[in-house]
Amino acid sequence: MSAITGLTTSGPAIDVLIPAIEKDLATLPYVIDSLRRYVRHPISHIYIVSPNSSRIRNLCARKGCIFVNETTVLPFTKKDIHYSSSRWNRSGWLYQQLLKMNGDQICRENFFLVIDADTVLIGPHRFRSGGKSIFYCRSWSQPEYFRTYRKLLGVAAPSPKSFVTHYMLFERAKLAGLKRKIEARHGVSWHAAILRSIDRKKQFGFSEFETYANYVYSRDSTSVLLKKANNKSLSTSAAALGTARLQKLARTYRSLSFHHRKGYSIPAKR
Repeated sequence: MSAITGLTTSGPAIDVLIPAIEKDLATLPYVIDSLRRYVRHPISHIYIVSPNSSRIRNLCARKGCIFVNETTVLPFTKKDIHYSSSRWNRSGWLYQQLLKMNGDQICRENFFLVIDADTVLIGPHRFRSGGKSIFYCRSWSQPEYFRTYRKLLGVAAPSPKSFVTHYMLFERAKLAGLKRKIEARHGVSWHAAILRSIDRKKQFGFSEFETYANYVYSRDSTSVLLKKANNKSLSTSAAALGTARLQKLARTYRSLSFHHRKGYSIPAKR
């Protein structure tokens, strides 16, 4: 039983990976606490991948997390990605997706959960059951995600649902297999292939969650279970939610997203 909540924890131990920037500090402590409260697996380590920041390092020390300088994860940095127009700049947004795609080089458990730094769990979550991975889904996505998937893998994504729901369990071996397949098909590194395959005139050119989950689903649809994400986006702050409101929301939703982050997705300067 979990010492914090009394929830049963079972199944494989998992690691957790959270890309973050300083603007996430208002929400990030709640994200970490919610993982320890509501994830029904033993959590071995929580890795916070971030630019070098004393404030985030201090939070990691307080919360028992492992700080990872994002510049050590990939052979390039956010400054090397040029994905923008006169109206928008998605370079940082794309960079953090590529950081997640290299999570198998950071985490040590066979399974690791990636969660966005603005999404707080408000109900119990299990990510493995009966030897199958559980993917939380929604009903809509971006067409560009699937165009890029076809370019990367040469086949259409099965896309039974949208897997872009702010958190996902990755299996290290399957993620590594996906990247090897991309490299074998394109003859370059997996990240170079992704950067080449995106239509840079479109601002939603790639999804790490959509790509990985569709790859796993296409290999063996019986190896996964699909559940509704029931995520709610809020414009308020996590700190402003009272207990009564939270309990009411938890009757309908599994998680809440507080979309205030701009550092990874900022408008172009005029």
